[in-house]
Amino acid sequence: MDQLISFYTKRIAAQTKLLHAVKRQLLISSILRLIVFLLGSFGVYFFFGNAKMVLAIIIVAIALFLFLVSKHTDLQYKRDKILALIRINETEIQVLNRNYHHLPDGKEYKDDSHYFAQDIDLFGKGSFYQYSNRTALPDGSDYLAELFLSNSVQGILDRQEAVKELSQLTDWRQDFSAVATLVKAEASTKTIVSWLKGYTAYVPKLMRWLPNLFAFCSLLLLGGYFVGFLPGFPILIAFLVGMMLSSFYMKKTGKLASDANKVQSTFQQYQRLVLKLEQQEFSASLLKAQRNNILTQNHPASQLLKEFSSKLNALDQRNNFIFGFFGNGFLLWDLRQGYKLERWIAQHGAEVEQWFAAIAFFDAYNSMGNFAYNHPSYAFPKLVEDKSVLKAKGASHPLLDPKKAVPNDIDIRQEEFFIITGANMAGKSTFLRTVSLQLVMANMGLPVCAEEMKYHPIKLITSMRTTDSLTDDESYFFSELKRLKFIVNEIKKDRYFIVLDEILKGTNSLDKAIGSRKFVEKLVGSKSTGIIATHDLSLCEASADLPQIRNHYFDAEIIDNELYFDYTFKEGVCQNMNASFLLKKMEIVE
Repeated sequence: MDQLISFYTKRIAAQTKLLHAVKRQLLISSILRLIVFLLGSFGVYFFFGNAKMVLAIIIVAIALFLFLVSKHTDLQYKRDKILALIRINETEIQVLNRNYHHLPDGKEYKDDSHYFAQDIDLFGKGSFYQYSNRTALPDGSDYLAELFLSNSVQGILDRQEAVKELSQLTDWRQDFSAVATLVKAEASTKTIVSWLKGYTAYVPKLMRWLPNLFAFCSLLLLGGYFVGFLPGFPILIAFLVGMMLSSFYMKKTGKLASDANKVQSTFQQYQRLVLKLEQQEFSASLLKAQRNNILTQNHPASQLLKEFSSKLNALDQRNNFIFGFFGNGFLLWDLRQGYKLERWIAQHGAEVEQWFAAIAFFDAYNSMGNFAYNHPSYAFPKLVEDKSVLKAKGASHPLLDPKKAVPNDIDIRQEEFFIITGANMAGKSTFLRTVSLQLVMANMGLPVCAEEMKYHPIKLITSMRTTDSLTDDESYFFSELKRLKFIVNEIKKDRYFIVLDEILKGTNSLDKAIGSRKFVEKLVGSKSTGIIATHDLSLCEASADLPQIRNHYFDAEIIDNELYFDYTFKEGVCQNMNASFLLKKMEIVE
């Protein structure tokens, strides 16, 4: 960890040095603009009687001023990007020091009815999502959450390959994330895609050539007027015709301009992200496939987005009253630009969705690559086809402080069930979440918190945190029965690794023991695999009749009137419980 902190600290120092240089450039840029303004003003004052010289000075001063403004804007973006890179590296140092509870927690993705999300702290305060997520875009965050929740065992090796490659592209990952962090779009990508799909063209096809012909005629009339060949009346007629044609479509053009204005910023900012993808070659098949989604046969997507942004800018000129008035009268400006926009939408509008999807993909996979880079000691699961479902050496939970965590070996084979007993606070629930999260991480293509791991891919389903529902007038016990019914129905359709914590908690001890035994027998009969944690020692007797069941436990000892946990996963049945001791220790009972 010290090496990682040192790495990020050096990057912060390097970016801070660049930041000072850019700030100096910004100061010089501001001074230069002031000088140009003052010199221009002085020139106009000095040559006030010379109209041609004044006009030349004004034109040169405005051109130079606009050039400096453009350069100043570029410098401001460069400064903001450097600040974003500094924040990115500062965040990594904070997380490495286990300080991550201020980051987005993904609570909007919580789903009590999901196969496992609620039970294993995937989302919410202190969750694995909060610890690992570094997405910068809403779409990227959604994509990453979908990966967390997908429960898919297809394509794991492809995902591993992609995560491994991205983990080594530190400069590119951070650069992409910094650019994504600066995206402040008025319209969401979903809104833009919906607009493009539902757009109905209104500009007549003859506007492909009519504005050019009209502009040519207008220039001829104006030229003839200025050289004295024509009176002003034909110019007035042409102007009125142009205004009438433009006015006929003015309402629809106004709607197009309004909608285009909302998406313009998004297109401009996403163009930078697409350019980052175009400039980077990948070798992983999954990364190459996503990158290919933004590579068109004729033109790069970044060029097409830039082209669309320029067309949006051109249409936006109609908001300048003087330009809009004469532009429509002599050039049919609205119809000219409206036709160009509609033609672009017709040709490329359908591709925009996959461009946005590719950006969301890389934003999400950047998080996973970053996670792999920050955990070099974690192991990528080796996929096997033998009887082992999960065989891990030195497995632990990634959210536990590695200095305090007690790693355990896990070896569970197909169609086996572990029944785990143990004292309160001895580590049963943490172990269940460790195993569950290892399966989720393995299926996502992430490295797991273990020295090594062999894994036969399997989906996960859990029942650990069933709650009652006052809204639905539903008791705790009925909620749990519904969850168990859900599990029984699902294992008929597919292979699942089942994780249960203290089933049938909502009934009396004898009824619970009988019901739990029957449920375990049903699970074993279905040839499922999984783990059940329980305080009911009678359930361990099932191992005598069912060879698929293996008993394990977590122990607790009382040494010098203090409770001691070793958090070590052991074979057998726990004999030491601690509830009575704790009641006395905390002076709840005598």
